Amino acid sequence: MANRQLISTGSPFEAAYGYSRAVADGDYVFVAGTTGYNYAKMEMPEDVSEQTRNCFSTIAKVLTDAGSSMESIVRATYYVTDTSFQEPVLRVCGERLRSVRPASTMLVVVGLLKPEMKVEIEVTARLLPK
Repeated sequence: MANRQLISTGSPFEAAYGYSRAVADGDYVFVAGTTGYNYAKMEMPEDVSEQTRNCFSTIAKVLTDAGSSMESIVRATYYVTDTSFQEPVLRVCGERLRSVRPASTMLVVVGLLKPEMKVEIEVTARLLPK
């Protein structure tokens, strides 16, 4: 059984709000809700598809840092702030997860932490054998 490992992206939100981008514990890694920021530039694109691609880029990096991969995702939850965002978000999900096909849920919510956030994605993945 793996030891509990906290994974950070270096985002100022993690330290300020007291959470980890991901936690590897046991056989799984749990990735916190991830929005579409480009953390290198601390910019949020306007386009929901680009926000979704940024979500998956961040998720892919933290999964690798934790000893997992996108191919090991077993569950995904998608939050969108408008029903019109469902189709563009799901198209990007298909690009990134078509061969993985995790158990997934999409929810339409009133809002996320900041108004510019249109999509948030959280995933659970299995850790790769060492």
